[in-house]
Amino acid sequence: MRRVLGKITGLFTNRTVAGVDKVGNKYFTKNEQIDGIMKEKRWVVFKGEHDPTSIPVEWICWLNGQRKRAPTPEEQIELEARREQVRQNVALLKKEEEERKAKEGNRVRRVVSTGVVSGPDLNSFMRQFPVASEGNGVEESSGTKDDLRNFQDNIDKNAKDELDSSEPTGSGASYRPGTWQPPT
Repeated sequence: MRRVLGKITGLFTNRTVAGVDKVGNKYFTKNEQIDGIMKEKRWVVFKGEHDPTSIPVEWICWLNGQRKRAPTPEEQIELEARREQVRQNVALLKKEEEERKAKEGNRVRRVVSTGVVSGPDLNSFMRQFPVASEGNGVEESSGTKDDLRNFQDNIDKNAKDELDSSEPTGSGASYRPGTWQPPT
């Protein structure tokens, strides 16, 4: 109990103020000994409502130990001026983009979609692949519906043959997820 009480009183007596950001959040540091090693503890006390999004990036880096020194007031002013310049540049770019789109909208007649969407051309896709015939040879596909059916039949036949075996074999064309079961 005495140890807990000592830590609580030490929290308020040994701390030093590292700085204050523009929102009014106060940042503190304290050196304490943990397992014989001196460690620096850093934390923030929020002004008003507990809002972690109000912490500037430079203070987040300091809290996480990515910076050795706390940001100075001059550095904070310089970084805030730079952030404001970036905000103005973004607003200017958005305005220019809207003006450019408005000009293009006036010059180019817009095409209205009818809502009809066509799918991919499967026949031209299937023509790229050779279809295995009944023999051992491979012949070129002519892209007809019969060739597509034959191709599907061959896949189904190969899949059935693979289901009958006890070892997983096959090619990518006949692969069916979840069909192979280990031998019992």
